[in-house]
Amino acid sequence: MSMKGIVETMERRQIGLYLLAIVAGGVFGWLVPSTSETLEHWINPVLGLLLYATFLGIPFAAIGRAVRDLRFIGATVTLNFVFVPLIVFGLSRFIAGDQALLVGVLLVLLTPCIDYVIVFSGLAGASSDRLLATAPILMLAQMVALPAYLLIFIGPEVVSAVDPKPFVEALVILIIIPLAMAAMTQKLAARNRVGRAVMATMESLMVPLMMSTLAIVVGSQIVGVGEEVASLWTVVPIYVAFLIVMVPVGLATSRIFRLDTGSTRAAVFSGATRNSLVVLPLALALPEPFTLVALVVVTQTLVELVGMVVYVKVIPRIVTQHTPTTPI
Repeated sequence: MSMKGIVETMERRQIGLYLLAIVAGGVFGWLVPSTSETLEHWINPVLGLLLYATFLGIPFAAIGRAVRDLRFIGATVTLNFVFVPLIVFGLSRFIAGDQALLVGVLLVLLTPCIDYVIVFSGLAGASSDRLLATAPILMLAQMVALPAYLLIFIGPEVVSAVDPKPFVEALVILIIIPLAMAAMTQKLAARNRVGRAVMATMESLMVPLMMSTLAIVVGSQIVGVGEEVASLWTVVPIYVAFLIVMVPVGLATSRIFRLDTGSTRAAVFSGATRNSLVVLPLALALPEPFTLVALVVVTQTLVELVGMVVYVKVIPRIVTQHTPTTPI
């Protein structure tokens, strides 16, 4: 089989391959626990490379148009910073008696995703260019809003323990640098074959890069999840409920802002996917009483990745070209 045929086959079967990567990463991490720390160091590099490949596939002219789409920006900001906090506060009451679980749930569910949501939403036919345009906005907004939400929901003692440095590092490493490199590569591709070859190579690596990211994240944390499974099991229903609830909430918000089909799918994904990979370094930086927080975040990653596989199949059937977009 030619390389082109292999790439096309992987693209057709990518959902199954992603699930295989999750299982393989979990099995490897469980059988070889000594590699967990090494794998953890690889999370940001492989995620940054995945996003670079993702950004290459979106024309920057489309990003310019998306930035001017105030309706979509208004919908995603309202969804993520008005409706989501209300929903999260209600769901988090079920584990309010355990501070470590509560901090972990709030930390991950209050922060909208700015990375692989672009990939998964694109698989569902969403306007991923609009999500790309809003990524810096959502990142900056959550940096400001998260301490305020934690202050309201928990108290000042937790806020004082949160270091904003991982957020800044994530913005630079996962968004600004890959975005700048993608822009330069596209500009280079318009003039010579080297740039075009780089773009073609990265496009063919999209599925392997996503598989690597999923396997590394799961493999780096699976032992810790297994050791605390009794405690972590209590947050799984919360994460599942969040994924279910955010579908009608995302649809309602999209109708309020009169979004088209592609933008509605993108908004639903934006409201449902959380910033687990980006807040994981933040969780790991918390002091001793909050060591369980990182595992609570990783548990959300595992639940959400399975949820995204379902979303990719279900959302296009719910949000069709005939879905009403008039205000409710």
